[in-house]
Amino acid sequence: MKRGAELSTDHHLVVSWIRWRGRKLDRPGRPKRIVRVCWERLAEPSAREIFNSHLRESFDQIPREAGDIESEWTMFSTSIVDAAVRSCGRKVSGACRGGNPRTRWWTPELRVAVKLKKESYRAWLARGTPEAADVYWQAKRAAARAVSEAKTRVWEEFGEAMEEDYRSASKKFWQTIRRLRRGKQSSANTVYSGGGELLTSTRDIVGRWKEYFEDLLNPTDTPSIEEAEAGDSEVDPSITQAKVTEVVRKLLSGKAPGVDEIRPEYLKSLDVVGQSWLTRLCSIAWQSGTVPLDWQTGVVVPLFKKGDRRVCSNYRGITLLSLPGKVYSRVLERRIRPIVEPRIQEEQCGFRPGRGTLDQLYTLCRVLEGSWEFAQPVHMCFVDLEKAFDRVPRGILWGVLREYGVGGPLLRAVRSLYCRAGAWFALPAVSQTCSQCMLDSGRAALCHQFCSLLLWTEFLGAATGRRGSGSGANGSHLCFSRMMWSCWLLRAGTSSMSWGGLQPSVKQLG
Repeated sequence: MKRGAELSTDHHLVVSWIRWRGRKLDRPGRPKRIVRVCWERLAEPSAREIFNSHLRESFDQIPREAGDIESEWTMFSTSIVDAAVRSCGRKVSGACRGGNPRTRWWTPELRVAVKLKKESYRAWLARGTPEAADVYWQAKRAAARAVSEAKTRVWEEFGEAMEEDYRSASKKFWQTIRRLRRGKQSSANTVYSGGGELLTSTRDIVGRWKEYFEDLLNPTDTPSIEEAEAGDSEVDPSITQAKVTEVVRKLLSGKAPGVDEIRPEYLKSLDVVGQSWLTRLCSIAWQSGTVPLDWQTGVVVPLFKKGDRRVCSNYRGITLLSLPGKVYSRVLERRIRPIVEPRIQEEQCGFRPGRGTLDQLYTLCRVLEGSWEFAQPVHMCFVDLEKAFDRVPRGILWGVLREYGVGGPLLRAVRSLYCRAGAWFALPAVSQTCSQCMLDSGRAALCHQFCSLLLWTEFLGAATGRRGSGSGANGSHLCFSRMMWSCWLLRAGTSSMSWGGLQPSVKQLG
């Protein structure tokens, strides 16, 4: 019998020991201990100066002559991550046995006060004297006062940390707000197999997710067409430091890093020396026509949408890419857009500057209002392109680029971002490690880079443009052919019609 079990009852807890022999069950669960870099400290001028000083020391040690892209990338990535660790330090998040407690107010001093209260309670039960009762009530009041003070102090520290995150790490601030509003959500530690069988072990769950992503990112119903040759063209100008600096400045803070663990705060904290090093890396990639393998490798993280959490198809995978690779792809996108923008249809509002879905929704509302006013029928067909970004054949895509006037070194640079594309998938709710997912180099996902959004817009425009030039939106006569945004197509008109003319074009392009 063990005294001290505070269950608001007159009974006492009976403790027994059971010896169990056998293999421990393989139960997946979220890792309790995560070590990360305190990148928020880069908002402080002192930490930023230390970060750049370490980076300058590493930059002085690299050879002046440019080497191959992989060796240059290895020196840059290891140097910038090491500089971040040495200037910001590391932080342990979560808790495990022997680690940091999750309850922040449970301090060693508070543990001593609560232990003293329990010992006084047992002494009072054993003796039953008024003196023992007085000692117990004093210890109880002291423990309650210590708990209240500790909780108040922790809440004040939490408020100060939230104010600091609001100024230096806005994404972390809003993530905390959403988590407090939403409350704790249970994650699915089991999934269904392709045949409907419930999987419980970590190995089976990881294998099921690997099978799902490989089937999703390697479609078998797309046409296999040889890639178009880049051809000869005028040599485009080299990449300048001003262009790279402008792209880095527009990176969003607080975004998750890719496989190289380089965060956007690292790049935005670079001084002139660090920016010149990043420009040198992009210039080598541009001149050689190749990019590091890390720039083509994404970490796919499944995010739950709706439905049963144990069904893999109810999750939407997002790809975390290398931030330096995103900078390079943004530089290429800014060179491609002036070439292809004049040739994209006016009805395409997806991923175009100065346009958005609100323009299409406003046009559609005006058409419906006009049909009600003049009592005219409107026939509409909405087409949702399932897994649109993941099913574009690259061989056809390069041909579409050449049709739009993109060739030479620029086309070679764009193709280099996808020639060895691969992916790892991470399951935070199951395992802390990542597993590799094999991709088909000719048909795999577009790896949502800045270039991919523009390339998808061109591909969709070419698919719809092969049917012929549409009449566009015309409010006065209430007749318009189609509207496009993101992965949606809308065909509409004032007479009964089918989209049979558009279907062969979409099938022809994959």
